[in-house]
Parts: sequence; C-alpha cells; structure tokens
Amino acid sequence: MNDLYVLYRGPLASCNYDCPYCPFAKRVDPPELLRADRADLARFVEWAATTTDRRLSILFTPWGEGLTRSWYRDAIVRLSHLPHVARVAIQTNLATRTAWLAGADRDVAALWCTYHPGQVTRSRFLDRCRELDDLGVRYSVGVVGLPEHHDEAVALRAALPPTVYLWVNAADGHVYTTAEERRWTELDPRFPDSVRPHPSLGLPCHAGETAISVLGDGTVRRCHFIPTPIGNLYDGSWRAALRPRPCSNALCDCHIGYIHLKPLHLRDVYADGLLERIPAAWPPSRAPKSVVPTR
Repeated sequence: MNDLYVLYRGPLASCNYDCPYCPFAKRVDPPELLRADRADLARFVEWAATTTDRRLSILFTPWGEGLTRSWYRDAIVRLSHLPHVARVAIQTNLATRTAWLAGADRDVAALWCTYHPGQVTRSRFLDRCRELDDLGVRYSVGVVGLPEHHDEAVALRAALPPTVYLWVNAADGHVYTTAEERRWTELDPRFPDSVRPHPSLGLPCHAGETAISVLGDGTVRRCHFIPTPIGNLYDGSWRAALRPRPCSNALCDCHIGYIHLKPLHLRDVYADGLLERIPAAWPPSRAPKSVVPTR
C-alpha cells in the first residue's frame, strides 16, 4: 500500500493564547466560521475513511488551537481506529483536557505539543504531560528558541522524562550567535536543522509526490508554502497530480516543509515519528546532559 502524508489545515484560526510571536494570538472566530470549519473537517474525515488504497499519515496544522474544539478531538479518535491510518497527530498548546485520548488508539494518535512561557505555568503544562504519560500517548514537546525562553526550556527538559523528545524552533527574525546555537543544540540535538533556512530551489522533494497539503475546501497543494493548487481532494484530481517535483521556492525554513526535502533525509531520521516530531533514535542511549540555566 502506498504511503500518503496529509497536512490538513481548515479555516479555524482562533486561539486561547496571545503569544507575541504569533499573528493569530487571541483571535476569535465568528460562529459561522466555526460551523464551516466543523463541516469541512467532517468531510475530510469521511474522505480519509473511504480512501483505503493508501496508508495515510495525517497531521492537523491549524492556525489556531484545534483541541479546544470537540470536532478535532472526535476526528482524531475516529481516524486513529481506521486500519489504513498509520498516524494521526495535531499541533497543540496542550491547554485542553486530555482524558478524551483514552478513546483513541494510542498506537496511532500522537501530539506535537508546544510550551509557551508566559501563557501557562510550567507546572500546569507538566501536569498535562504527565496525563499523556499515564494514558500512554506518544508526544513531543517544544519551545520557540527566543533568548528569554532558554531558562524555561532548560527547566522543562529537566522535568520531563528523558524518553520525551524536546525540540526547539528557531525564532523568526532572530540571528543566533555561535554560543546561542550551541546552547540550544544542547537541549535539542536537531536544532541545527531549524536554525537557518535550507536552500531548496530545484531540489527534489516528497511534497507533491507522497505528501500533500489540504485546505478545508479540499484544495490540494504540494505543501503549505507553495500556494499553487495541484488538484482537489474531493473530485479525485489529486491522484493524477502526484509526481516527483523539484522545489520552486528559494528557501525552506519551516519544519513541516523541510522534513520532506529529499537531500536532507529527515524521513529516515524521524521514521514513524515524522508527524509528531520524534526522532526514531530517541531516546538516545544516554539521557540528555544537564544544562545549567544562565541568568
């Protein structure tokens, strides 16, 4: 069975946090948009349920926070029980309850969790992580690599089980010194993947071949970062559109994009943990070394 990685993003853009580095902070969606988002997601789930000739791996990448909406929780539970779905994951701030995951197949469902200092206390975030541990849910945890987040990230790493992977996203617009890059790499060995954009123009990419980006109306793109449509999910035109293509962008600087660049071989690095951002070799044979916070 052929693998297909699907990144889904509906119209939802509301979030319960107001992070200063996010353009969608504290945005409130009107009721009609929420109804449209719910209907779009239901249609997508039905497509996934009936597309049984592909082994699907699905990552929800909402602009806002999806798990505060019941329809995303319900979708993950349902999709996790479909025999042809290898993985279903979502990017989340982990602010909502986690007990609903007891109804999911925890061998399939997974979370990509982001800790936002200043929006939630570390202790409350860690309580949610412990709930996931108790439920046996696969998850990664990460932070945006701003200088003011470093001490919190160090403390988070020390408090998490060594089996939990902690990733760091390079902050947009921040130029890292050699010393800063070293400090962040001590926390996340894969931080060098994120710290500078990857030249991508003309390079072969899985996007548009075995990975696609889907909008709420079914528009299919190669990836989130190349806006030209290549088909639609619901009229079947996406099938004929799948083929090898070189990247048409000069640079690729987002994890959900560059993991598909073939020369980087990051599918080999992450393997079954590609969507929830957990390297296959994690945990390492030795626990991450202790890092002393700087003041």
